[in-house]
Amino acid sequence: MNAPIGVIDSGVGGLTVVKELMRRLPNEQFLYIGDTARCPYGPRSATEVRKFTWQMAEALKAQSIKMLVVACNTATAVALESLQKYCPFPVVGVIFPGARAAIKATRRSEVCILGTVGTIHSGAYELALKALSSSCHTVPLACPAFVPLVESGEYEGDFAKALVEKTLEPLQKESFDTLILGCTHYPLLQDHIEQAVGPHVKVLSSAEETADEVDAILNYYQKQRELPSEQPHIFYTTGSIPMFKTIITKWLEIENPTIQQISFQ
Repeated sequence: MNAPIGVIDSGVGGLTVVKELMRRLPNEQFLYIGDTARCPYGPRSATEVRKFTWQMAEALKAQSIKMLVVACNTATAVALESLQKYCPFPVVGVIFPGARAAIKATRRSEVCILGTVGTIHSGAYELALKALSSSCHTVPLACPAFVPLVESGEYEGDFAKALVEKTLEPLQKESFDTLILGCTHYPLLQDHIEQAVGPHVKVLSSAEETADEVDAILNYYQKQRELPSEQPHIFYTTGSIPMFKTIITKWLEIENPTIQQISFQ
């Protein structure tokens, strides 16, 4: 089936998922919406996040997508269930794939979860981890400074390194051998996070497991594209196009990405 796959996120973080999807599914065309003007979602109410997520989903639905990936942990926590119930196509979130990857990786059933305030307060990762392993001990930590840091494009260098170290100081007294990057922005800070927690901790993002799930669903419904798409990937942003382009070009290695402005009421 030659329809595109939609991907939505609060900003640029979902590009970490798109990168893995492009690697795993090179024939597919992706339509991405990054709601950078209203980012971050983490401090917002569940009602706001649900509204914004549905607006993006409806915009992509109008373009006849065959599947939707909610590449935002906060949006997944509050809106995935309703999207799956009412959308006429499969909808995949990033929380359960991330939890599944952590359970596979942990040796002591001790998992740290880094996320936005909204994701951590929802308890969605804890529920997913407990559903997979009732003995799993979780260490949640909200990191509200991380998303604005990534969205600013200043996620490399000494300032970012110092901010990550300061944010993660509470983890020094905790015991865990696996850490979930429970926000799709956080993989852009992964090097700093790995240095802060040390080499004995396995740091995971949900991107690879999410791509596995998307691939499996496409195969199950026989919706995979057999030949490479002749259409470019399209990236929509509600905010600054130059900043968006800089991160897309660097992270996805697309020299001249197709970027369009989009707005919502």
